[in-house]
Amino acid sequence: MPLVHIELIEGRSQDQLKHLVEDVTKAVTANTGAPAEHVHVILNEMKKDRYAVGGVLKSDEK
Repeated sequence: MPLVHIELIEGRSQDQLKHLVEDVTKAVTANTGAPAEHVHVILNEMKKDRYAVGGVLKSDEK
């Protein structure tokens, strides 16, 4: 049972997330042979004020 965790910053549409999950599932099945119904994808969307790069919160970027 492949388990894929994807961390992203909030802001993508439901349609984008749907396609992401579909594409990731296809990639996992193609590379592992696991059936799609056994591939679990967990999306964790972070708020921009809860993620920083180089000491700068994404919410503070311009």
